[in-house]
Amino acid sequence: MTNKQPDRRPKRRTEPLNQQQFSAQGANDQSPIFQGPEYQYHLLRAASELFQSSIATLKPEQYAEAERQAKQTFSLEDLVLSSDEAGDVLIPDNQVQDAYQEVVGRYSDEHEFEADLAKNRMDSTGLRLALRRELIFDAVMQRVGAARDAITETDERLFYELHHARFAAPERRTARHILVTINDDYDENTRAAARARLEAIADKLRVDTSAANADAVQRFARQARRHSECPSAMDQGKIGTLIRGQLYPQVDAALFALDEGGISGIVESPLGLHLVLCERIQPPRTLPFHQVRERIHQALEQRHRRETQRAWLAELRQRRSAVA
Repeated sequence: MTNKQPDRRPKRRTEPLNQQQFSAQGANDQSPIFQGPEYQYHLLRAASELFQSSIATLKPEQYAEAERQAKQTFSLEDLVLSSDEAGDVLIPDNQVQDAYQEVVGRYSDEHEFEADLAKNRMDSTGLRLALRRELIFDAVMQRVGAARDAITETDERLFYELHHARFAAPERRTARHILVTINDDYDENTRAAARARLEAIADKLRVDTSAANADAVQRFARQARRHSECPSAMDQGKIGTLIRGQLYPQVDAALFALDEGGISGIVESPLGLHLVLCERIQPPRTLPFHQVRERIHQALEQRHRRETQRAWLAELRQRRSAVA
């Protein structure tokens, strides 16, 4: 639980495009005038993103950093909105209103919303203007990013072959355990008594070491259901199928040292004393292409979209510089 108040300041409603990623390339040479509600919106958003704060509460050094980011993102937005591609983009009033209402919805009532806007030197009309600009910017950049060559299966397979390590599935082990807790307030759970109880259970499980793995698992499962003090006893001691590092270090080390069907010695963790069974081992492997193809396709689409957008922005800046 936390008593931190939710951040309800106006901010980007979605993240179809991170303006800051492209702003790092530099502002356009014909810098806009950094004033008005549209710029104020960028300043407010920078204050929120960088410091989770309103403009009025920023320290001087924080304000300088927020101002630097706001000037970059506003300059980028201004550059994109001045392009030919933005000329025929129309944002319906209802789309602006939806974006506006999404911001309003973060507040308990209209009065609180208006007060917060005023505190940040904005009003509802200015916010609508800023939101419309942002929606146009997003629409243009999405359109530019979509104008790219289609991703082919050859592209996908090449990526797969060059990045095998990304598609490696680690060793996984299916485990069960029996837990006896240590609690000196109860005679049967003192350290000595708990260990004696668990050793007796271990002796029962080792009676027939020649039994098939399935039989060994069933015997362990019955003992776990009868004696384990972990909630997993309801599922016959089953912890699940795990990779390294998901359990307490002592239990993790014991599990991954076992052969399939093996039972550990007594292991102590902060929970108490354990017996651990390794029910099944799934060795590490490389996921086949067909299982990861969609993930590869999405990654390539995102990369190509960003590259197309960056190239277009560079060309747009070059054209702007030539005119200047």
